[in-house]
Amino acid sequence: MPLHIVKLCVGCDSIEDLAAWIDFRLDEKRAAGELPEQFHTTRMVPKRIDELLDGGSLYWVIKGNIQCRQRLLDVRPFTDSDGIHRCHLVLEPKLVPTQWQPRRAFQGWRYLKAEEIPADEASGDGRAAMPVELRHELAALGLL
Repeated sequence: MPLHIVKLCVGCDSIEDLAAWIDFRLDEKRAAGELPEQFHTTRMVPKRIDELLDGGSLYWVIKGNIQCRQRLLDVRPFTDSDGIHRCHLVLEPKLVPTQWQPRRAFQGWRYLKAEEIPADEASGDGRAAMPVELRHELAALGLL
């Protein structure tokens, strides 16, 4: 059974903001002649890498709700130039919208068990077509 990670997406107000940031960074890498690979750098190196890479995803908390996920492709520990252990969480660039699930703020990342994850957004239920602001208001009222 796969294990997942949940992380705050600081600086993004919506899935569209995150997608634009990912596209921007991949374009920068292509222009620089680098491998166009999307990753997130974190200081805490997961100990349960095998479980994460067995179909796990990184779930993004945006504006207080888990809103989307990205499949984890690799976890690459390294030591930076200051001697600090870090890792790259290599991610599939595609964002998969999920049903919103409220989350309080926290530092770093947390493991997320399969039974705790929100379902992927159903394509026909109409929520995805709602304006983001309306979804935020409904979520704040506990209606989503």
